[in-house]
Formats: sequence, structure tokens, C-alpha cells
Amino acid sequence: MAAEIVNPRSDSSTDQQGPAGAAEPFDPAFALHRGGKMAVQATVPVRDKDDLSLAYTPGVAKVCSAIAEQPELVHDYTWKSNVVAVVTDGTAVLGLGDIGPEASLPVMEGKAILFKQFGGVDAVPIALATTDADEIVETVVRLAPSFGGVNLEDISAPRCFEIERKLQERLDIPVFHDDQHGTAVVTLAALRNAAKLTGRTLGELRAVISGAGAAGVAIAKFLLEAGLGDVAVADRKGIVSRDRDDLTPVKRELAELTNKAGISGSLEAALEGADVFIGVSGGTVPEPAVASMAPNAFVFAMANPNPEVHPDVAHKYAAVVATGRSDYPNQINNVLAFPGIFAGALQVRASRITEGMKIAAADALADVVGDELSADYVIPSPFDERVAPAVTAAVAAAARAEGVARS
Repeated sequence: MAAEIVNPRSDSSTDQQGPAGAAEPFDPAFALHRGGKMAVQATVPVRDKDDLSLAYTPGVAKVCSAIAEQPELVHDYTWKSNVVAVVTDGTAVLGLGDIGPEASLPVMEGKAILFKQFGGVDAVPIALATTDADEIVETVVRLAPSFGGVNLEDISAPRCFEIERKLQERLDIPVFHDDQHGTAVVTLAALRNAAKLTGRTLGELRAVISGAGAAGVAIAKFLLEAGLGDVAVADRKGIVSRDRDDLTPVKRELAELTNKAGISGSLEAALEGADVFIGVSGGTVPEPAVASMAPNAFVFAMANPNPEVHPDVAHKYAAVVATGRSDYPNQINNVLAFPGIFAGALQVRASRITEGMKIAAADALADVVGDELSADYVIPSPFDERVAPAVTAAVAAAARAEGVARS
């Protein structure tokens, strides 16, 4: 899931001016965020009139004229080739839901600094004051000349599917909804290693996903693309299956692709004999349902801050347990994927991010674990310095192999 944000409180004896202007207990989260978390920094000096004449007028006119004659030069003489727009409408922010564009900005700033910290990619938060899918698409299309890629963030389902699809059709730069695909990439990497640890292949596994929103739909499709044996997806009303007459178009498509076993009914019923549980919905899965899973099962309970299955319960029955939290082993964290994916795509000026590029990212991420593989280490830490370079190189190579690279 998205990077976890915690709100710690320290000794209440230390007071400061709080957000409402009154003295209140010191909170390091507010202290860190005061003034924002990022700024624009020049990469060239402007020390005197000569520097000024090169950085701005008249020198800049030569570069502008060259780009006007050869538009592809924009990648060489501006920051476009290394900058991503982080776009949201504030409707599905972390675990906070629809809190609006202004309230989403701290998260978007956080996303931008993660791009820079972990992938060396510049990013600009853009929070839009509209929830209309077509208005979002039109706005991003008009902003696109300034950016090398677009990361859609915290946009609620099902609009997020339509927005991403339309932008991919209209733009020739990577458009990537991280809540869908970043989560799916990291999940696949962890699942590959869990299967390896227990001597199985993806094709031997049957999975159950709790949640048919952006992440759940993307994970299901992506795991099937990668060779998973079968997967059933549950929403609030039970398993998404062909015999239901209440499905949205997205869920109808999902029903055609998933659930080869023909399971209907509840999530708990589907878990009986299942090899994998993947939680991206919140709520609580009853312990008896976890106990009914197959031997050597995997429980990836990724809701934050409260996993669908508490790790203490999951460890009673599962061979591998993962969560979305940083205080337990095997954190499924999107920051393992999106910085390297965009860095690789931008490096070769890819026109889009393909399924092959995402699978390459997952494979590279899984390979970082290497011989250190264990039940508590099926996915590396975001702070492992090998992660971003490995994912970047794999994505760039896959882009070239798939014919979407332009350099």
C-alpha cells in the first residue's frame, strides 16, 4: 500500500504552538510538516550578469528556438526528462478517504520526496479541485508538456480506472496509478519469494483477495498475468462471480478473468483450502477462516494501521506473513516499486509503462533478497540501497525489449 504515515506523540510536558494557535503537547509530525516538506532548488548558479544572461534572457532564447525546431530536444535542455507530476483529487487518501485536495497535499509532498530520495526523480504535487473524471483528464493532458511522466495518486475507484485509461490513450509519456500497480508489483515480488521459500510455483497457488477497489483489481489481474493458478476477489457483498447481477463494469470484467474454481458466497468460504490471502480492504478476517487455509499458506494483510489479520494470529497458521506496516517483517510498501519504475522509464524516455516492465520490476525486487530468503524476509527494506538501481535497470531493459523506449 502507500507509504505508512504515523502520528507519534512525545512527552506532553513540552509545549508548542499547535495548528490552531494554542499551546498543546509537542507533536513531531506537525513540527516536521511546518512550511511543507519540499522546495525548488536551482541546479545552476546565478551569481552575476553573465550567469543571468545565460540562465535567462538572452541566452535562454537560443535554447527555446532550438526546441521549437526540434521538440525532442526538450528532454536534453529542460528538466522534463526527470520530472513526474503527482496528481490527485484527494478522494482516496491513504486510510483517510475523501478529504479533498488541500488536505491531500501533505501526502502528495511525501510522495514527491520519496521519488527523489529513493529514485533520484524530481516530482511535483498537483492537487486538483475537481472530482470529475473528464475534467481531471483534460487538466492533466494540458499540463503534460511540462512532465516526463504522470503518477496518479489517491483517486477513488472506479473513476481511477477510467482516468488512467484515457490518459494512457492520449499521452505519449508514462501514466501510472500507483495505488493499483505499485501495490501489485510489490505483492508479486513478495509472493514469488514466498512460493520459492516453500518449494512451489505461482501456478500451484490459489489466492483470495479481500477488496475489489483499485489495489484489489490490479493485484488480481497482475498476478494472473504473471502466472498465478487462480484468484478470487471479494467485495463487501462476497466473492465477485459471474452469477452476481449487482456488479459494476469493472467487476464484471474481473469476474470473467478470475475465480476459475467458480466459488461464490463469502470471503470466509473462499479461504477454505486457499494458499494465499491478500488483504487490501480493511476489516477483520475471523481466525477460524485463517485456520481453514491450506498448509504453508501465505497471509498478506496490508490494511493500515490495522491489518485484516493480526500478525500474531496469522503466524499460528501461515508460513509467510506480510503487512503494510513498517514495524513488522515483510512490509508491502509501494516505495519499493514506484521510484525505480519511473526512473527506469524516464531513463529510456519510455512512451508508457507496460505489463512486461512491471513484471520485470517485480522480478528484480524479488531477486534483491537472494540467498537471504527466509519467512521473515521475502521482500527487501525500502532502505536497502540495492532496490532502486535494480528496479531501474530491469525496467529500462524491459522497455527496450518491448519497443517503448525512445533512447
